[in-house]
Amino acid sequence: MTTGPGGSGQTGIRILYIDDDAGLARLVQRSLGVRGYAVEHAADGAAGLARLREGGIDLVALDHHMPGQTGLDLLPEIRALPDAPPVVYVTGSEDSRVAVAALKAGAADYVWKDLQGQFRELLGEAIATALGAEAMRRDKERAEAEVRAARDRAELLLREVNHRVANSLALVAALARMQTTAVADPAAKAALEEMQARISAIAGIHRRLYTSEDVEAVELDAYLGSLVEELQAAMKAAGRDHAIRLHAEPVRLATDKAVSVGVVVTELVTNAYKYAYPAEEPGEIRVALRRSADRLELAVEDDGVGWTGEGKPRGTGLGSRIVKAMATNLRSALVYSPAERGTRALLSFEG
Repeated sequence: MTTGPGGSGQTGIRILYIDDDAGLARLVQRSLGVRGYAVEHAADGAAGLARLREGGIDLVALDHHMPGQTGLDLLPEIRALPDAPPVVYVTGSEDSRVAVAALKAGAADYVWKDLQGQFRELLGEAIATALGAEAMRRDKERAEAEVRAARDRAELLLREVNHRVANSLALVAALARMQTTAVADPAAKAALEEMQARISAIAGIHRRLYTSEDVEAVELDAYLGSLVEELQAAMKAAGRDHAIRLHAEPVRLATDKAVSVGVVVTELVTNAYKYAYPAEEPGEIRVALRRSADRLELAVEDDGVGWTGEGKPRGTGLGSRIVKAMATNLRSALVYSPAERGTRALLSFEG
């Protein structure tokens, strides 16, 4: 293996020329040396691979015809090397299939050896083009890596924000719970309990976001499962013990929509606990989420006294206003479906 007269090269670019023709290799070294390239010569594939494994080569010029193998045999081995340099394929064969096969195998370009001596000039132009393309590719990879790193930092920051928001909401819910124990008025106590449930519904979204790999969407079925468990535990503690049955198909939903769905379920389930069944009468509440074409359908139903959505709202009407606002966020509206018994509230929205 020899180093050509180009020395270290004005550009600092080092070329490895793999060819068994030592005379031609010297001519290539002189020609490319004038361009400022440092050219090393390897007489066969084994020597070329050994030099490439040492590192420091910016481009390979690979001849087609060599003893015992062709450049097409060697090219895949070069491309398989870690951080492999680009390859310009050199061939004296007039068969265009050789050049096509080299390009398919990963060569950046190819050059024909001609009898008039223009080959070395063409090789220099091909090398300059391939090095330019390689520089652009590496710049693109660096830019993409920087974008990925920035995105990862942003997601980490957003995950931390969700963590802190969830903790802050948990603190607000705890303060509301403390206030509940400090008031004697039943209406005020009930209002504070409902507010705790609303806060918990939103906090649950943020808990899922900071524990998930995806900070832009929520596994809605899993979230509703946790929400239903919390609602049932809270209502049981308040003396209203009704089973909640959940059937939710696997669905991923954007965070803002998931918040609205969680608040709607909280309000409808709370209303069912309060108004569906007479005191001391058992009964269940059912929550269902299913996909229909490109829409999601949410249903909350019971077998109680029934409510059609018409007439004066039961209670203060705050829950109804909250549900209407959340449905508007989902670009939808809550409807009450006729049922033989009890209440069936439906919400259909894009998911």
